[in-house]
Formats: sequence, structure tokens, C-alpha cells
Amino acid sequence: MPHPGRRRPRMRGRTCAVTAALALLATGCAGAGGTSFGGGDALNVLMVNNPQMVELQKLTAKHFTKETGIKVHFTVLPENDVRDKISQDFSNQAGQYDVATISNFELPFFAKNGWLHPLDDYANADTAFDQEDILAPLRESLTAEDGKLYAQPFYGESSFLMYRKDVFEKQGLTMPEKPTWEQVAKLAEQTDGSERGMKGICLRGLPGWGEVIAPLTTVVNTMGGTWFTEDWEPRLTAPEFKKATKFYVDLVREHGELGAPQSGYAECLNNMTQGKTAMWYDATAGAGSLEAKGSPVKGKIGYVPAPVDRTKSSGWLYTWAWGLQKASKKADDAWKFVSWASSKEYEELVGATSGWSNVPAGKRASTYANPDYRAEAGAFADVTELAISEADPKNPGTQPRPTAGIQFVGVPEFTDLGTRVAQEISAAIAGRQSVDAALAASQKLAEKVAEEYR
Repeated sequence: MPHPGRRRPRMRGRTCAVTAALALLATGCAGAGGTSFGGGDALNVLMVNNPQMVELQKLTAKHFTKETGIKVHFTVLPENDVRDKISQDFSNQAGQYDVATISNFELPFFAKNGWLHPLDDYANADTAFDQEDILAPLRESLTAEDGKLYAQPFYGESSFLMYRKDVFEKQGLTMPEKPTWEQVAKLAEQTDGSERGMKGICLRGLPGWGEVIAPLTTVVNTMGGTWFTEDWEPRLTAPEFKKATKFYVDLVREHGELGAPQSGYAECLNNMTQGKTAMWYDATAGAGSLEAKGSPVKGKIGYVPAPVDRTKSSGWLYTWAWGLQKASKKADDAWKFVSWASSKEYEELVGATSGWSNVPAGKRASTYANPDYRAEAGAFADVTELAISEADPKNPGTQPRPTAGIQFVGVPEFTDLGTRVAQEISAAIAGRQSVDAALAASQKLAEKVAEEYR
């Protein structure tokens, strides 16, 4: 989604490049999952195997099907696999799947290629769904360049800083309400080794455009850098990008977790849960696991906004959302499923059956006003809502850029570019090369992408 009034990129030789890049839509998160598929009159849903989706699968027949008579067959796959399968099915408009989980990253490409069914008419007619209750940044991120709405969020997230309140108290340290990265680096130094086996901070170092690149790019943004200028000039060797990358690499090397080059979201979550790190900067979604029943650190964690340098805020914005395939012949039934799965009613169902900490939150204003949700999620609810509300994908840094996106660049080629740059950064974290060498190689990779858009 280019900025209004900005010069559109020239699309020389783009068709094959976009198709190939869309086939690579994959991130670094994965887990266990199963599949099922059925034809006939049943609705076929393809989705990622994240815990909240697995819970949805368990509840659908007993509640949605019982209420509507609409049978749903799920295909549930790890994130890397599901993105590839969705891209294949939707790009071919095969119609095998009626609904799929897509994110705000690929939605603009899917919409522009005519692969998605617009949802405005459904949302406007379905007053009980309450479209205005969806948090504005998510509504905007799921609205394409043509002004039409193409998906509804199942849950949303931003990023923030999590820290051990008890460890800080023992060390006589105070976490600022709105910390800067400079302050965080100092606190990481002070808490490093404060308990046996404890490091000062956990930051992703695992290669992948959805792993190390996500938090690193928020640091780049707030320190004044950008991947590309609004005219598609690559800036990975610019002083601001270098400063941010060196800061990140030095911080994780000096005070970060053991095995950082192999550590992603899952590893940092485990480190924080097991008391191996005093701080963790990552997705707001992690708080639910830290505060879950049985967590060794439940009640011990404090939550503050994503650290900043030159910007007011720096949290990212991400959502898993429901998209309807344009070729589906069951659009009406598909909307009924989407409306139910993203509804207030469904959140209340999860709260009643599985506990409010398991609710797919981060999408509705009403969730954060719900006393039942706040009773379980009060430690992080306000900070999460604020982070999502302040996220600005169109202007996340200090200078204009050619596409929307905070922790990613909104072009299909970024799946490949981001992952290859991540490999260079991870090698620098591992000490196999310097940051300057990593960024020099990365700049050349970015130049090849920029050539397609200038």
C-alpha cells in the first residue's frame, strides 16, 4: 500500500517476480499440527497451527456448527507450510479452500491480484459483528489500496518489553515507564548474572524475516533508519541502519541469551518462562503464556512499551486474519464462520471454556473493557492495547518510505530478501563476520529488489 499521492513503482518485469515471491511467503515460527479435509457442502478452512487456532478447531463443531448447521473441515499446518499452501491455492483460484488465515503482510498483494473476496458489504450488513469495535490499526492494515476491506482479524499483536519485577527490585533497579534503548542496554548490563544462569535480555537472533528481522527492524525504525527511501534507494549501509544493527548485535552478544543465533520467539519465551533472562523484547502475544496458570513466572513480570530512540513509539503490528478466497462458491457461509470466529461472542466462549488468558485478543476495543478479561490479563492489557493503537505502519520511523509496514517491507520479495539479510545478521551475532560485512552483503541484496521498483 503506497502512500497516497506518492509515485507508484514501475512494474517492469513484475508478474513472474511477484508470483515467485508469493510462493515464498513463510516465516520462522512452526509447531505441531494436524490436517483434515472434506469436500461436499462443508466449509473448508486452511489455517496456521498456532494455539489459538487449535482451540478454535476444538470449539467449532460443538458451537458454530450446532448453531448454524454449517459443517467446517479444517486443514491445520505449521506457519511456513500454511503460507505456501495458501499462496498456491489462492493464486490459482482453485477454490479448494474457502477461508484461510492470512496476515497484514501479504493481504495487499492478494487483494491487488484479485484473490480475495471483499468483505465490506458483509461487515456493514452484520451489525452484531460491530466492525467499529475492531482496533483502527488492524482495520486499516486489512484494507487494501482500493479502499476495500479484505480480511477480519482473529487476533492482533504488537511488541513490548517484558521484565522480571522481582529481579529488578532485588537489584534496586527501576524500569522507566517508557524506556529508551540506551536505558535498556544499561539495565541488561546491570541484571546480567543477577541470578544463577540469568542473562540480561533475550532478543531474537534466529534467521528468518519473521524472526530476527522483526525486532531488529523496529530498532532500525526508531533509530532513524529504513530499508528503502520512498524512491526505493536501499539504505542498509546508511549510518542510521548501521547504528541500529550494531547496537542490536552488540547487546545480544554482550548480555543476551546463550545460543542467540539459534534463538527465536519460542526459545526466548522458554528462557523467560524458565527464569533464564531478566528482560525480553518481543510480541505482546507472549504475555498470555507468561501469565498462564502453571507458569513459573506468573505475576513476576512487568510490561512496558517497546523501547524507543528517536520516535514516540516503536512497537510492530501483526495480525492473523481470515480471508475469503474469491473463487469460493460458499462466500455467505464463509462470512458466517469468519463473523463467529472473530466475534465478541467467540471471545466470551473461549473465556468461559478455557480461561480469559487464552482469548484471541488484540483486535477489539471491547476486549480491553471486559472486566473478566482484565481480571486475568490486567498486568499487560493496557500496554498491549496502547502498543497496537499507537502502531503506524505507514509512518513507523523518522523518514518516508515506499510501502506500509513496521517490522517488514510491504512487497512480496521481502520474504526472500528479509530471510537472506537475516542470515547475514545472525552470522554477525554468532561472531562469524562483522556487522559492516553483513550489511554490505545485505545492501547488494536490497539493490536487486529496488531495481524492480524504481
